[in-house]
Amino acid sequence: MAFIQAVLDSYWALMARSPLGSIVTTILILLISVLAWAQLEQKLSYNPSEPPVVPYYVPFIGSMIEFGIHPIKFIRKYQKRYGNFFTFLMFGRRMTVCVDIDGNDFVFNVKHSSVTAEDAYNSLTKPVFGEGVVYDVPNSMLMEQKRMVKAGLSIENFRAYIPIFIKEVNQYVDKHWTDDEGTVDLLQSISEMIIMTASHTLLGPEIRSKLYEGVADLYHTLDSCFTPIHFLFEWLPLPSYYASEKAHAELDRIFASVIAERRKHIGEKHIDMLDALMASRYKNGEPLSDKHVGNMLIALLMAGQHTSAATTTWALLNLAENPDVVSETREEMETTMGCALVGKDIPEPSYETIKDLSSLDNIVRETLRIRSPLVQLMRKVIKPVAIPNTDYVIPAGNYIMASPIISATDEKYYKGAEDWIPSRWNNVEDEATADKATTDYGFGATTTSARSPTLPFGGGRHRCIGEQFAYVQIKTILYTLLSRFDFSLDPKRGMPERNYQSMVVLPEGPVLCRYKRRKD
Repeated sequence: MAFIQAVLDSYWALMARSPLGSIVTTILILLISVLAWAQLEQKLSYNPSEPPVVPYYVPFIGSMIEFGIHPIKFIRKYQKRYGNFFTFLMFGRRMTVCVDIDGNDFVFNVKHSSVTAEDAYNSLTKPVFGEGVVYDVPNSMLMEQKRMVKAGLSIENFRAYIPIFIKEVNQYVDKHWTDDEGTVDLLQSISEMIIMTASHTLLGPEIRSKLYEGVADLYHTLDSCFTPIHFLFEWLPLPSYYASEKAHAELDRIFASVIAERRKHIGEKHIDMLDALMASRYKNGEPLSDKHVGNMLIALLMAGQHTSAATTTWALLNLAENPDVVSETREEMETTMGCALVGKDIPEPSYETIKDLSSLDNIVRETLRIRSPLVQLMRKVIKPVAIPNTDYVIPAGNYIMASPIISATDEKYYKGAEDWIPSRWNNVEDEATADKATTDYGFGATTTSARSPTLPFGGGRHRCIGEQFAYVQIKTILYTLLSRFDFSLDPKRGMPERNYQSMVVLPEGPVLCRYKRRKD
């Protein structure tokens, strides 16, 4: 006690003689204390039965800054040091990284009784999607909701969607790309095409017609909550939360009006997701409420908009840099359609034609491999879980994180792994290393194993059910744009870098690209 009193007396004496010196001393003491606490914390929490922990110098913050700047470099760096399983601290959360095909399979197929996606994502998705849907319900109910959505993503519907996709793209470029040649912000243009094509086919023509009456602004308001800050600071009273509540209330009113009008004409058939959800029921016979129908539609649009926009934009940027691939793709398109494809009045391909255009398929697959929109996919551990074929046990409270892009860009699996080479898929069977066994989690059979180096749509019970819709939508947009325009990178801007500051990895803006109208 006397020692502490002597230290305090000395400190106050220093403060009286030299205030600036005492401030500097205080800062140094606090800095040394923080660094010492970080080291002590790591020593005390060390457990050899858990995956190794990336060293950090600041408690609570941990490796957040290094990870946030470039997550792929961060993961590769510590994968080389620790192997395929390791943990890092990120703003108080212990994130256990699980990579390569073993890590992919572990995260996507670990028992739901041990880890949940709901606890990992609900704080992020509920303000955007709304209550009572997706991660805001028990997993069994989520599986039923996925079954309802899957029923609306039928081949019959896809056949009806393709002419709509082409019409929407043509209307957009006729309105906005009016010159014979020019420079556009490609990401902005493609994002608008994606929301128009998706809103028309999923939400229905009534909602699509209201995009210019404020609905697009309401979606943008909700989208502002879908950021890393909302995942890390879920407890903050951010203004965006209050804005999203108001946006949801207005969208509820709009959806309720459209649904009520459709119920008045119950015999009329509409080939869109809205009709499918209005007709859906849970296994106990209970229908989706009108509010939950609206929230499901919001979730569908939001979940796919950024990922599809990013993939389509990256595909066009790479095509702009590789005119030989464009020539090969057009040749296949014209051979398949039996005519030259130039200008606006191009023939509409059938679903089967779009599905069988292998060049477009390769372009999308290769773009998803090298520029996956999602770097990490997470689950929260709710009870200790052992990692197969290791001595590690991950404790409850940790998050487990898969990052399939790590294996997808590994030279061990793909020669020239960092290069965009669509032709590599000509002789590669999809998921060649994966076990083809399937299981039904409640929404139809899906591949059980996730032992594949390329998993852009995830795996297991949470595998994305919108995969086929995304392929049809993106390939049809590419078909239309490649028929009407030539593309080249802006000579000053070049190929954009990746922007890791958002939940979906987009090209760093502005994404400038030159277009030139093709003529007969």
